[in-house]
Amino acid sequence: MNASRVLVVGAGIAGLALARALCQRGIIAEVVERATDWQPSGTGLYLPANAVRALHELGIGPAATAHANPIGRQRLLNHRGRLLANIDLDRIWDGVGGCVAIQRAALHESLRQATAEVPVRLGTSVTDLEIGGAPQVTFSDGSTGSYDLVVGADGVHSTIRNLALGGPPATYVGQASWRFVADGFSDITDWTVMLGRGRTFLTVSLGQGVVYCYADLNTNDPATAASEDWRRAFAGFAAPVPLLLDQATEAYFAPIEEMVAPAWTARRVVLIGDAAHASSPNMAQGAAMALEDALVLAEMLTADQPVEQALAGYVQRREARVTWVQEQTHRRDRTRNLPTTLRNLTLRLAAERIFRSNYGPLRDLP
Repeated sequence: MNASRVLVVGAGIAGLALARALCQRGIIAEVVERATDWQPSGTGLYLPANAVRALHELGIGPAATAHANPIGRQRLLNHRGRLLANIDLDRIWDGVGGCVAIQRAALHESLRQATAEVPVRLGTSVTDLEIGGAPQVTFSDGSTGSYDLVVGADGVHSTIRNLALGGPPATYVGQASWRFVADGFSDITDWTVMLGRGRTFLTVSLGQGVVYCYADLNTNDPATAASEDWRRAFAGFAAPVPLLLDQATEAYFAPIEEMVAPAWTARRVVLIGDAAHASSPNMAQGAAMALEDALVLAEMLTADQPVEQALAGYVQRREARVTWVQEQTHRRDRTRNLPTTLRNLTLRLAAERIFRSNYGPLRDLP
């Protein structure tokens, strides 16, 4: 490979996973992160089996899953707590591996420890980027650098995507969301979603009575939703939602946004993770796609081929897979927004078949 000077912009899951994958192949990238410190996130993640498989390929599977809680079932209920479907995840992911839930901070810490030798400059962002045979980068501290490759791993509102490709901006998909972690619920041991009309409430056990909670509702006005007491929208949901909401005063708010970038590369600049293809979280594939991106890009970059050819190969291998995930998120949204009676009947009769179809292609290696 003729790209030994690699700049990774963003030290989240995608950026550190790529730094780790490159380290495994003898390349030490430089990483910059606009955050000024390593602020631990209080929210959680549900990682389907393809994400866990990717962690093992990165060599951090045991370290990460030591802090994770196995998830063997996904239960779908109506908002009153009546069971619609009970999905056995071993049947969905047979031959791939198990699914887990983990605190986001714990996963991030595992990635940080695995990339301890990688130089990371906190409080540093990219302010200018000149694309060419050796991209020229200007940083927020006034320093500059010349690189063989610049990787935008800087999330759905990517600066690198804007500088290199001129956008586009992320698209709001019509849902506002809140995330928080609650404690003291040892009776919650799995993944359970309650479906109301235009709103959902998800609980995922992180182990030892700690629960990751995710709530969303359909709205054309996310700013108003953010300013009001969102918990009132879930007041009619069955137990344990009312008790969980008592611990939601500091919930993290975010509008759900999607990114369908017309291109992921520009000469020797490439996008990975949410910077390239953010999607609704209803497939729980955000982290999985970022981890897979990192593995595939590192593999292509360390093959005996020019950088531009490696980037083209990366896009070719990844584009259909992430497009599939985005299409499935749209289908899931359409299903959950069916008239209540029809939605409930559909899930009672066909939930496992729908799940098998959703995740089928993701059982294969990326």
